[in-house]
Amino acid sequence: MHLRSTLLGALLAVALALAACGPSAPAGTLVYGLTLAPTGIDPHLNASSELGIPLASVYDTLVFLDEESGAFVPGLAESWSVSPDGRVYTFKLRSDVRFHDGTRFDAQAVRANVEYTLNPDHHSQKAAFMLGPLNRVDVVDDYTVTFVLDEPYAPLLDSLSQVYLGMASPAALSEWGPTDYQFHQVGTGPYRFVEYVPNDHLTLEANPDYAWAPEVYRKTRPSIATITFRFFTDPATRALALESGAADIVGEVPPQDATRLTGEGAFALHPVPIPGQPLQFMFNTARPPTDNTTVRQALLLGTDRAAIVQTIFGATSPVARGPLSAVNLGLPSGAGLPDYDPDRAASLLDSAGWTIDAATKLRARDGQPMELVVIVPPWGSNPEVAQLLQADWARLGVRVRLQAVASFGQLKEAQATGEYNAIGVNLFGTDPDLLRPFFTTGGSYNWANVQSADLDRLLLAGSQMTLDLEGRASLYAEAGQLIVDQALLLPIRDYVNLVVANPRVLDLRFSAQGWFPHLIELRLGS
Repeated sequence: MHLRSTLLGALLAVALALAACGPSAPAGTLVYGLTLAPTGIDPHLNASSELGIPLASVYDTLVFLDEESGAFVPGLAESWSVSPDGRVYTFKLRSDVRFHDGTRFDAQAVRANVEYTLNPDHHSQKAAFMLGPLNRVDVVDDYTVTFVLDEPYAPLLDSLSQVYLGMASPAALSEWGPTDYQFHQVGTGPYRFVEYVPNDHLTLEANPDYAWAPEVYRKTRPSIATITFRFFTDPATRALALESGAADIVGEVPPQDATRLTGEGAFALHPVPIPGQPLQFMFNTARPPTDNTTVRQALLLGTDRAAIVQTIFGATSPVARGPLSAVNLGLPSGAGLPDYDPDRAASLLDSAGWTIDAATKLRARDGQPMELVVIVPPWGSNPEVAQLLQADWARLGVRVRLQAVASFGQLKEAQATGEYNAIGVNLFGTDPDLLRPFFTTGGSYNWANVQSADLDRLLLAGSQMTLDLEGRASLYAEAGQLIVDQALLLPIRDYVNLVVANPRVLDLRFSAQGWFPHLIELRLGS
C-alpha cells in the first residue's frame, strides 16, 4: 500500500510538472485603439477595413494568404482543387472545428454563409462582390463543398482568405438576422466576440477551445485573455491615448506624433504597407468640366503630389505611382504618370477654353467660372490632402469647394447625387481585381462614370486568368496605364499604416492584407 501511494504521488508530481511546462492560460487585458467607428460591423455586409482589425481573429477563413510566401495555405479547408476549366473549386473541410456557440462547422455551414452574404435583402457592400460570378455552392458530403462559377474567376481564393467571407455560425446568423447579428457575432477563430457598444468599445476574449490554428500563425493559442477595442476617431487624440495609457496600440497615428512618440523611445513604431489602392480622388467624367480629358490631365499635372506627401506624411509614405500600391501584383510602371508641371497644366486649361478672367483672376469659359466640387471622406488624412489640393488648383485659377462627409454611408449618399467633380474613395486588397468595380461599365464603385471598352476587356480578362500570374500582371499594367493616360484618377500616396504600440506589447505582426494584426500572437511583457 505504501509503495502504491508513493508511486501515485510520483506520478502526480510528474503530471503537475508537465502541466507547468505546458502553455499557460491566457491572461491580461490589452486595449487596441481603432480610428474609425463603422456604421455597421458585420464583415459579411459592411466594407470598412477597420472592422477587420478585431474581427479577423473572431473568424477563420477557408484559406489563408501567407504574408511571407504569398501562397494560399489551408485554413478551415484542409485542401482544395480547381477544375481544368477554372469553374469549379472543391474544398475538403476540417472535421474537428466548432463555432464559438458549440455548433459544428461543416459543408452546410459554408453554404449557409454564402447564402447569407448573397441575399439581396442584406445589401452586402463588399463580400457579395468578392464572390464574383459564383453560381452556387454545392454540398457534396458533410465535409466537402464545391463553389460552382459561371466563368473562371482568378480572385476567388484571395476573396475566401479575407475576413469579409469568414465563416459564421449559421445558427447565430439565423437567430439574429442582418440587423442584429453585428451585436452577437459567432465565428471559429482564436478570439470570441463578447460585446459591441457602437462608438464606445468592442470586446473580445480568448477562445479556450481553439485547436485548429493555420500555419500563418506562429502560435497555436492566444496569450492575452481580453482585448478591448476603443474608438479614437480624432487623429489628435491618438497620441494622447497612448501617452495616458488609455490604449496600448493605435493605428493611423499622424506622422508627426509617431515620430515624436517613438523618437523618445517610449513607444515602438510599426509601419505597415497596405496593399490595394492609394489615397486617391476619382474624377467624375460625367460632370463638367471634369468630363473633358484635357481638363483632367491639367488637374493631374497641376497637383504637386510629392510636396503634398512630404508635407503631410514626411518620409513615412511613398508617393503613389499608379492605381495600385507598390506591394500589389500588376503594379503599373508609373512611367506615364506625369510629374508636377503647373505651366503645362495652365496651357492645357487654356487649350480647353478655360482661360483666366482678368477681373476675377479665376478661370472661366463663356462667362461661366470654373468651380470644382470635391467630396472628402474623414479617414487616411484625406481632409489634409484635400486642403493642399485646393491650394494647388487655386494657383491654376480654379475655384474648389470641399464637401466633407463623416462616414462611408454619407460618402455613398454624396456620390449618388452625381454632383461632384472628384471624390475620395479607395479599397484595400491583395488582388488587383479590386480595380474592376472602379473602372468597368456598371462597376459598383465606378464613381468616375468610366465607359471604356478597352478597360472592360482588360479587367475582365485579368479576373478570368486563373493560373497565369505573369499574364495577369501584364493585363493590369496595361489597364493601369490606360487609367493614367485618361486621367481617371488622382493618386496621392501609397498607404502605410503607422501603428504605435506600448513597448510592453510583444510580437505584433500583421496579415497579408496589411490592416489586420495576428491577435493570437500578441503577448504582454512587463
